[in-house]
Formats: sequence, structure tokens, C-alpha cells
Amino acid sequence: MPIIKITEENKDLRLDKALANQTEYSRSLLTELIKNDKVFVNNEAKKAKYKVKTGDRIQFEIPQAEVLDVVAEDLPLEIIYEDSDVAVVNKPQGMVVHPAAGHASGTLVNAIMYHIKDLSSINGVIRPGIVHRIDKDTSGLLMIAKNDKAHESLAAQLKDKTSKRRYLAIVHGELANDKGTIEAPIGRNLKDRKKQAVVSGGKPAVTHFEVLEGFVGYTLIALRLETGRTHQIRVHMHYIGHPVAGDPLYGPNKTLTPNKGQFLHAETLGFEHPTSGELMEFQVDAPDLFKEQLEKLREQG
Repeated sequence: MPIIKITEENKDLRLDKALANQTEYSRSLLTELIKNDKVFVNNEAKKAKYKVKTGDRIQFEIPQAEVLDVVAEDLPLEIIYEDSDVAVVNKPQGMVVHPAAGHASGTLVNAIMYHIKDLSSINGVIRPGIVHRIDKDTSGLLMIAKNDKAHESLAAQLKDKTSKRRYLAIVHGELANDKGTIEAPIGRNLKDRKKQAVVSGGKPAVTHFEVLEGFVGYTLIALRLETGRTHQIRVHMHYIGHPVAGDPLYGPNKTLTPNKGQFLHAETLGFEHPTSGELMEFQVDAPDLFKEQLEKLREQG
């Protein structure tokens, strides 16, 4: 584990910048290590914004890279739209978006590598063409970039909040307001690193919701994202006391069809075409499990 002693010329700099100045590692890698509590200042984990002092002793560990052999797989894939720049696909519930430890195959990336021949290289070999993600058990629409120019345009639209992302969800309880906005910062849960949470100092996150239909003990809502934080909808709905039904991380044990994943569907996706500038919008129905559950709730009154 390397030990770095902060020099006089780097004092008062942010921890990530000071380390980048005094090591051969990139600032982005160091920031990731800091975020994952793998950097210690005088034996204590610190945030990236910590201002270092002369003589601070900093220890950090560079994890050994796991080499993933990502191969194209002939998996079922519903391609909603495709041209020379972009594709729009309907990800089924239960499919991981890209390979990672424990999920080297059977992912959306494995599928698009087989069905879509040209993919942008910006996110490397593990996430070719992937501009944004949805959770494993969230179904619905994703945009795929087929070249780097298209990728940069689509990513910029997400950052500038000009793309459209509308979700459907079945949530616990009956909401007091028919419409609303949840604006609460999201960061890693301090007690459980598998979870995200609304935390002071987290990244800004904004979710708009609208009630579509009410049932006994549950509500169907539409949600629109301004930001795209990890688990954003799931965290925000839990935060206001209406967790997504079936959610294994943020929902109660007593829920609709437990162990089958959350009832959350990316229904609508809109963006400006990277080359033509045309406004494009796509919509797909929720999966059968989602629709069947809605019918059961309607029958209950």
C-alpha cells in the first residue's frame, strides 16, 4: 500500500488533486478510490474535498484489475429503433446492463454486441455504446450510441436535462398530492454500502411524480427524471415514505410479489437526434408481470 507524504507546494489542495499531482495515477481513478473509502489520511478515510496539509501521510490501495472477456451473445433483444448513429432498445426486467464481477455474461452489452455491430468506444470494452443505465430489475427503454460523436451528443443532453425519461411505478401507500417534486441529494448510504440514500453533501437529484391511478394500499405513478443518480427513483420514493413495490433494497418485506424485483418501468425516452437534430420519442408498454399486477389491484377495488 503506497504511502504519500504531502509536500509544501501541494498543501491546501483538494485530496484528489494533491494525490494526482504527487502520483502517476489519474485524478478520476483516485477520486473513485476516495469515494470507495480506499484512501486514508493519517489513518482516517477522507472525502475528495478534504484540504490536505503539509506532512499529511496518505495511504491508498490500487485494486488489482479484473480482466473481463466480454463476448457477443445471441440473446433475445427488442430493438425499438436503429440507424447509423443511435439505437433504442427495450431492456427486459432481470437483465444486467453491462458486465461486472459476478455478471460476466448474459448482460445487455453481450446482447447488443451481437445484434448491433457498431458501438461507441467512449466507455471502453465493458460498456460499449452505453450512454445511461437502468437497474437490473427495472425494465424499459435505453439509448445506445453507435459512434463516439453520437455518444457525446446523447451524454450532453442527459447532462443538460434536455432528454426525456418517463417511468411508471407501483408504489406503496396513497400519496397526499396528485403531483409533486422530490429534490433531495443522493449519496452512498453510510450504514449499508449496497444502498444509496438521501444524505447531506450528496449529489443533487430531482424527481417529478404524478399520480395516475389509486388502489387499496398502492398507487400507480408516472415519474420524470431531471438527474440520473444511482437508484434515484427508488431512493426518492423510499425517502417520502412510498417505496416502489417489490423493491428488495428499499421496500418493506411485505410487498407485491416479493423476490421478483421492483415494479419500475422506463416507459418513455426522448432525445434530439445527434446528426439530424430531429426530436425523437419512443414508448413501450410495461412487461406482462407489471400489467397483470395492475389488473389484480383493480379487481381488489
